[in-house]
Amino acid sequence: MQSRLNTFVTSLLVTGLALLSLWVGTALAGSPPDARPSDPNSGSALSGQVRHELVMLPWLSVFDNLEYQVNGSEVTLTGQVTQPFLKDEAEDSVKRIAGVTQVVNQIEVLPLSPFDDNIRRAEYRAIYGDPSLSRYGMGTLPSIRIIVDNGHVTLAGVVDTKTDSEIANIRANGVPGVFSVTNELRYTR
Repeated sequence: MQSRLNTFVTSLLVTGLALLSLWVGTALAGSPPDARPSDPNSGSALSGQVRHELVMLPWLSVFDNLEYQVNGSEVTLTGQVTQPFLKDEAEDSVKRIAGVTQVVNQIEVLPLSPFDDNIRRAEYRAIYGDPSLSRYGMGTLPSIRIIVDNGHVTLAGVVDTKTDSEIANIRANGVPGVFSVTNELRYTR
């Protein structure tokens, strides 16, 4: 009886330690969701303010991709959004920044399509449902952006490794009804 109890306690401890080390390893391996690689615009304070305004847009989602370039006091906005009002909100929020004299808004509004909406949901489940990629879905702005335009998928954003980028690409290509996948994910290592 004592031998069975010792065996049970030992196996419980080993299992607990294995789970703890797995949890700690996963936590240390993933970068925080807001981590981004070096930004070519990061040299100026104005660039930081532009980035802050864009990430604070209340309706920005994993299915939108906003990018910007600062040239002196002129800001050029590019990317894709699913809702038409987001294009205007992005421009208005950047115009309010002190020091910005002109905003060139080249943001593309993606077509409203139930077909694309179904692909977006399926891509989200395929990518963020993968255990090795789920950490990128944490936080308010997941670091893997899923852009769907008439059945064509583009993955944008930042991941930790080339392997994660390739896994996301494989998962995205596995979704039925997708015509093509373009992997524009950058990786930090």
